Amino acid sequence: MMIDTPLKFEVRLAQTGQDMHAVQRLRYDVFVNELGGDGAEVDHEARLERDALDAYCDHLMLIDQSRDMVAGVYRLLPPEKAVDAGRYYSDAEYDLSVLRNSGKRLLELGRSCLHADYRGGTAMHHLWSGLAQYVADRDVDILFGVASFHGTDIPKIAGALSLLHQRHLAPTDLRVKALPEAFQSMDLVPEADLDRTAAMRSIPSLMKAYLRLGGFVGEGAFVDHAFNTTDVCLIMDTARLSKRQARIYGGRTS
Repeated sequence: MMIDTPLKFEVRLAQTGQDMHAVQRLRYDVFVNELGGDGAEVDHEARLERDALDAYCDHLMLIDQSRDMVAGVYRLLPPEKAVDAGRYYSDAEYDLSVLRNSGKRLLELGRSCLHADYRGGTAMHHLWSGLAQYVADRDVDILFGVASFHGTDIPKIAGALSLLHQRHLAPTDLRVKALPEAFQSMDLVPEADLDRTAAMRSIPSLMKAYLRLGGFVGEGAFVDHAFNTTDVCLIMDTARLSKRQARIYGGRTS
C-alpha cells in the first residue's frame, strides 16, 4: 500500500492499555503474520504478540497522526527495570556478564518493527531520533539486544554470519557469548572463500544500520526455532562512536 497523505509523526512512550494493545498488535502483524514467529505467550485469538517482559519495559511508539495509527515500535529495557523483571530478554540466549560487569549504564533494545506501509521511507529515522533522545535523557552508555535473521537455515546465512564474525566481532570487554547449550558458531566460511558482497546483501537492513553506527556482534548465534529466527547479539558503546556516526545517530558526540 502506498501512503498518499502527508505524514505527521509523533514519537512517545506507550502510556495506556490501549497503547500497549496497539504495540502488541503491530508486533503480531510483523513477527507472527509476516515472519512466521510464535511463542508460548502469543495470543493468536486476539492477534497480540506479547511476553512477560512487556510489563517491565518502556515501549517507544511511532504514531502517524495523519492516520491515527502506530507505524513503528521499539521495546526498551533499562537496568533498573531489568532488576525488577529479574532478567534481560537476551539472558535467555547470551551470557551478559561482561556487560553487567562493565560499570556502564545499559539499555536493552528489542522487538523493533515498522508497519509494512512505512518501510523504505523516513519512518525509521523518526523512530531512531526518538530512541536517541531516550538514550541521551537517561545517560545510556551501552545499547545491546538480539537482532534476527529470518529463518533457521544456517547454511543459507553462513556467509552473512561469517562476515559478522570476521569483520564486526565485539572487543573482548564487550564480547558477550551465546550460551553453551545453544551456541551456534558464526565462523563458518573461511575469509578467503567468502563472497563479502553477497554476504552483506543477506544481512537484514536494521542489523546493517547498527553496524554503520559502530555496532559490534557477540560471539556465536542463537537459533530460535519457536520464533523462527537466528539471533545475533548486537552491542553499541556510545562512547566509541565517531563524530560522523554520532551525527547520524542523533545522540551525543562526547
